[in-house]
Amino acid sequence: MTQTQLILDQVVLVKVDATIYGARKKLNKEDLVLADGSKLPPEDLASLGSKRLLDPDRLSVFNRLKKEAERICLRVGTRFLGGFIVPVAAAAQVTAELDRIAGDFAQARAEFLDGYDAAVQDWMVKHPEFAGIIEKAIDSVALVATRLTFDYLVVSVALPEQLPKVEVERLESKIGSLSEQMFHEIAVDANLLVEQSLLGKEQVTRNALRPIKRIRDKLDGLSFLDHRVAPVVTTIDDLLGKIPNRGTIEGSLLQEILATAMLLADPDKTRRHGEGLLAAQAPALETDADVDLGIDVEETVKPEESEPSVLPAYPASVITETPENDPDFTDLFDGIFDDELEAESAPDDWALEVLLGKHQSERETEQDADQSHDVDHATEPSMVTAGDDEEADDSDQDYWF
Repeated sequence: MTQTQLILDQVVLVKVDATIYGARKKLNKEDLVLADGSKLPPEDLASLGSKRLLDPDRLSVFNRLKKEAERICLRVGTRFLGGFIVPVAAAAQVTAELDRIAGDFAQARAEFLDGYDAAVQDWMVKHPEFAGIIEKAIDSVALVATRLTFDYLVVSVALPEQLPKVEVERLESKIGSLSEQMFHEIAVDANLLVEQSLLGKEQVTRNALRPIKRIRDKLDGLSFLDHRVAPVVTTIDDLLGKIPNRGTIEGSLLQEILATAMLLADPDKTRRHGEGLLAAQAPALETDADVDLGIDVEETVKPEESEPSVLPAYPASVITETPENDPDFTDLFDGIFDDELEAESAPDDWALEVLLGKHQSERETEQDADQSHDVDHATEPSMVTAGDDEEADDSDQDYWF
């Protein structure tokens, strides 16, 4: 089974079909009153535009409901072929919300049609000098009813058994671009969070972080689209786990939140961050595999190389990394605050310093603890494997969001 089919088996395609009456008609030359000697440009040079038949505010409810339906699909899915790819596990939740919107749309439609004639009359009263051109263009209620509809469709997508190779490659290319589209949508949401809720703030409430929780859930649900998503989700989980249960958020924690949001606002850096975390996890996974296979690393040491030591004979793969060499953070945040300045832009790199400083502090704390442990147990060599602490996953934490 191809990677494309593996992805398609885990998603459904949701198509939102909403049509909204525009209440507009083309503006004709005879609709205009020109002064003597005035001349309109020819149609191949300029068009006259359109005229409104009623107050556009009366149609705003339909536009709002259509956008809400799209947001519901984007909350857990990503755009694809004019619709939205949604994980199968989230399909029931999405359809329930779309059913609610369909009901609201139907109610608003009935109210609009009942008051349609009155709305047109009000518009002509508001523009008495042009009442004639409005009245000539009025649509019937029956016609307007056909142009106010809301529906949706949920379908499965699969590769046909008989399809030319070029068409298969075209579809696989579209599927391959899903992760790129997903990271772009995440970046849009993260940028809005930075601009509207975080930038320039000395403190925020927990409500300001709801977009981060939504971003986390979307990435988690679509993690099968890109192998670099899972470690990014873990990063967000670690951050959310630090949020206090009550009170405002400020100081270094707020700076870490801002730095994380700005990282997510850059699709390329988000992908690089996930790639770096995966690379950092690789040595630990290899060490765990050796232990599971029963390989005694100490037996690989030649007798002549065995020297009395005050430190336990740990596996060679367990190496303490310094922040300078740590792939988790190396160059991952380059350019977050890029502008046209070079030397003058150093103060803008505070977010990078926050995360690097935090990571270095954690490393120093771990090294101090390891040194203390080694002195206390110098005569009791023991086998340790990397990554044990990372197994403690609190991703099931019931967030306050």
